[in-house]
Amino acid sequence: MKKMLITSLLAGALSIAVSSAYAQSDLDVLVAAAKKEGAVNSLGMPDNWANWKDTWAEITQKYGLVHLDTDMSSGQEIAKFEAEKSNASGDIGDVGQSFGPIAVRKGVTQAYKPTNWDEIPAWAKDADGHWVVAYSGTISFISNNKLVKNPPKTWGDLLKGNYKVTVGEVGVSAQANSALLAAAIANGGNEKNLQPAYKLFAELAKQGRLSMTDASIANLEKGEVEVALLWDFTSLGYRDKIDPSLFTVSIPEDGSVSAGYSTLINKYAQHPNAAKLVREYIFSDAGQINLARGFARPIRSNVVLPQDVKDKMLPAAQYNNAKPIQDFVAWETTTKAIPRQWQEQVMIYNK
Repeated sequence: MKKMLITSLLAGALSIAVSSAYAQSDLDVLVAAAKKEGAVNSLGMPDNWANWKDTWAEITQKYGLVHLDTDMSSGQEIAKFEAEKSNASGDIGDVGQSFGPIAVRKGVTQAYKPTNWDEIPAWAKDADGHWVVAYSGTISFISNNKLVKNPPKTWGDLLKGNYKVTVGEVGVSAQANSALLAAAIANGGNEKNLQPAYKLFAELAKQGRLSMTDASIANLEKGEVEVALLWDFTSLGYRDKIDPSLFTVSIPEDGSVSAGYSTLINKYAQHPNAAKLVREYIFSDAGQINLARGFARPIRSNVVLPQDVKDKMLPAAQYNNAKPIQDFVAWETTTKAIPRQWQEQVMIYNK
């Protein structure tokens, strides 16, 4: 942990490097330091993901920070941290939980424990605070009702349809990798064995039904996506923003996977105190409720959600066969092999 440096406030020079321990006992100092920096730049935290829009609106309004986000995948965020180093353009990022330990080993993060650290489950945080899970999601199907007569309810249904299926940037995106794991789990696989998933997607590719179209809200709205595999909070958010009657969102009945997303503070952040303040806000009651308004499931179980937020969630019964990642060590090893395996076992058939 870096030594705490506090310049004389009486001298009016608020050039402060706030340690996590000090910030927890005196948030006023952290707020002042963040305001002095005046800005915060994020990676992979766009407006249409987990309701970051409202979170950023409240942070900028409350603290007067200028904010800019660059949308990218988990792997791309870490690569950017590593490549830019002291010329960092991003202060804080949001990555799939399995990418947290990877970032730590690459030495591109800095530790910071929010003041409600003890309310975060042990499995959802790095012991030193290098990564901390803020929310979780479950892989879902989102189907365009105008283009798909019988929306899929199971992974088996996907193989019986005549529509195209979008899975995303496999090997790069935590969401796409998790979709592979969900398909594997539903067909007898696990974190060590994705062969059932490769077999399923290879069959879709052979049928000419594996789509490379980006499942963005714009493409969904234009009708360019028939069925996509997305986190439930993304699917539900897109559905509500475009037209709730136009899309069917469901959790695969034969199995899915639930996983968390973690914030990372860049070791080389140009606005480190602002990044720490953002993490503080994300784990506050207001921040956790904002995530829930974006259909993400907050990590702090003691946060009381408003009834209107609860009413918009999918029925709990749909999650009966959704499992959390059990073996993170094995999953991390497996994800390293996904890019090559995806090309060799699936994309070779995609025309």
